[in-house]
Amino acid sequence: MIRLRFFGAALPCLFLPAQLPAQTRDGDIVVEGARDPLKLDQPPQASSRLGLTIRETPASVEVLDQAQLQARGLRTARETFNDVVGAVAGNVPGNPAVVSLRGFAGNTVSILQDGVRVAASTIVQRDTNNWHYDRVEVLKGPASVLYGEGALAGVINRVTRKPVLGERHLDSLVSVGSFDTVFVAAGVNLPVTGDLAVRADASYQRSASLYDVDNNDTFSAGLTASALWRPSAQLSVLVAVDHFEDRYDATYQGLPLIPARYALRPSDAVESASGLVADRALRRRNYNPFGAYSGSNETTLRSRVDWEIGKAWTAALDVTGYTADRAFLLADTQTFVAPGGAFPNGSFQQSYQDFRHDHRFWNARGVVAHDGRLAGLRNRASLGIEHNATDFISLRQQAPASALPAVDVRNPAVLALPTSPAIFTSGNVTFDSRLRQTSLFAEDAVNMTPEWLLVGGLRWDHMALRRATIQNATGATDRNDPVFDPVSWRAGTTWVALPGVTLYAQYTTAVSPVSSILLASIANSRFKLTSGRSYEGGFKASTSDGRVSVTGAAYHIGQRDIITRDPANPSLAVQGGRQSSRGVELIAAFAPAKSLRLSGGASYTDARYDELNEVVGGAAVSRRGNRPINVPSTTLNASVLYMIADAVTLGGFLRHASAFYTDTANTMRVAGHSTLDASISVPVARGVTLTARGRNLTDAFYGEYSGYPTTNVYIGAPRSFEIALASRL
Repeated sequence: MIRLRFFGAALPCLFLPAQLPAQTRDGDIVVEGARDPLKLDQPPQASSRLGLTIRETPASVEVLDQAQLQARGLRTARETFNDVVGAVAGNVPGNPAVVSLRGFAGNTVSILQDGVRVAASTIVQRDTNNWHYDRVEVLKGPASVLYGEGALAGVINRVTRKPVLGERHLDSLVSVGSFDTVFVAAGVNLPVTGDLAVRADASYQRSASLYDVDNNDTFSAGLTASALWRPSAQLSVLVAVDHFEDRYDATYQGLPLIPARYALRPSDAVESASGLVADRALRRRNYNPFGAYSGSNETTLRSRVDWEIGKAWTAALDVTGYTADRAFLLADTQTFVAPGGAFPNGSFQQSYQDFRHDHRFWNARGVVAHDGRLAGLRNRASLGIEHNATDFISLRQQAPASALPAVDVRNPAVLALPTSPAIFTSGNVTFDSRLRQTSLFAEDAVNMTPEWLLVGGLRWDHMALRRATIQNATGATDRNDPVFDPVSWRAGTTWVALPGVTLYAQYTTAVSPVSSILLASIANSRFKLTSGRSYEGGFKASTSDGRVSVTGAAYHIGQRDIITRDPANPSLAVQGGRQSSRGVELIAAFAPAKSLRLSGGASYTDARYDELNEVVGGAAVSRRGNRPINVPSTTLNASVLYMIADAVTLGGFLRHASAFYTDTANTMRVAGHSTLDASISVPVARGVTLTARGRNLTDAFYGEYSGYPTTNVYIGAPRSFEIALASRL
């Protein structure tokens, strides 16, 4: 990989506090009232192609803009996703920034870039620097009607920064902190002519380890650039390029649990029926071989044309090209072996895997929309067609536990990275996937009265997959060419019950493959798509002065036809399993005074397997009623920003997540946790702000996510501090 080292030069930087306080164009710090803090009257890109505002959308929508990301100290995708109400995120090596939302995780949450879904989030998502995003939009609940298969639990849309006509400014940020962490970023917006502007942003982050773990140097960088040409009020053309790189040395994948009787500092962070615990004494240990890593190098080229045809008609054309190379080299399991002669402290026996991705994708989408009158009623409608092509080759080599020497639990010797292909005796295959997809979709929103809006949508996807699994040792090839033709739809309504108070309800459907469609085994590719449906109702309210905004939702999501085991023949995998979740969410923002801003959110999710059998000891065992892995029942976040003397801003940020399980049997329980962050920001010159921040100030020892094996748990980063200098010129 090419590391963009030149980003490491120290730059002055911009710290954009959230809605409060704000900076004027000339850099003076001012305090503003919090107008529309939940952005209820803004039209997010992710939730509709009709230009509906959040208030008009019959679904839960949450938006975090760049100012809020900076105010809360959110540096990466994982940190950002973790701040979404009802979501938790982790950094599994093969799936950085994996998200659990509304009781579902992995392939059921779609990650978009500027409204385009490249592939399942478990394939494309990386823990990118969020400096490059103008905002992050989250549409919660099924969204296949908008984005096709995989959007069962929700959609996260990362909207990159775009040029602004007529503006000239430089944003920049540099910070240094614990664990030898350095972050440098800058962005410039330049007007070229009156109808042409360009913008470019660059970011660089390096750390000895964001988790404070041995042999886990991390690096991430990004470069995004775009040009906006608006030759007339009716026509605009955007062209852009995005490039991101990252690398995580030694591929840390969480703390392996060990029997309590061998732990030096046993903690209550994890409880298990088998007596395994998280040992604080192993907090910084990394057992992966020296030279193992997880890394990605991806580039996106895109363009968008928007045309106001006339007579309330508009058209838009998006074209996207994407290429990525990824690698995952790691010891994917650690099996504890009791103390013996060679290892008086106990040892871990490890298996090993080497996975590679060669990923190419292009997409074209055209939409025609009309905003006019139908039978005397305001009617907004859109009709579109989309086609994309994916070429995906994945080398997947796995070695058994005997392939690597055992390592001491307390003082793991640094192993050399295995180089001989002869070790890959348990698996050495190449997945070759070719996916072609064509979609037709339509939306409509009609105002039956000025206060009552009906919204509907329909989507048909034709998905043709050519899949080959090649045994590299023998050349033997197994093929399957399935075709899927799912139809998804939604129907919803919003009603302005009182001035500033809107009630809504919606029914939606969605589809998802039983596993990632590009990485599914030949056997799994022969299964039909799973189906999902959701009921949701809620409210969105704000006061006329904008000081108070509140949204609430209650929902039920069900998924059918997940893989289970035939009770009569446990060796047989069949469709017929069911999973569901039901819950409530509340988000609020309150500005009781010009100098004070309070915000927060809470969620409760009752998630369960309604029908699921697994094989244990050769017999089918039911997991009915159990909670899915990495799904806490409750999350809570809260923040306060307070300005003193129109200059110094104090910030406090609390996050809580309740307990979750690492296994479907619910025998491995990770305790709930709370973390507290705080910041103080001081203007040091016109347009320049100095910020000091502390994270996890109580130094909580907690598990934040479960990795590949059920006995590995990611331990959250310990207490840390950073200093940031920010400017806008």
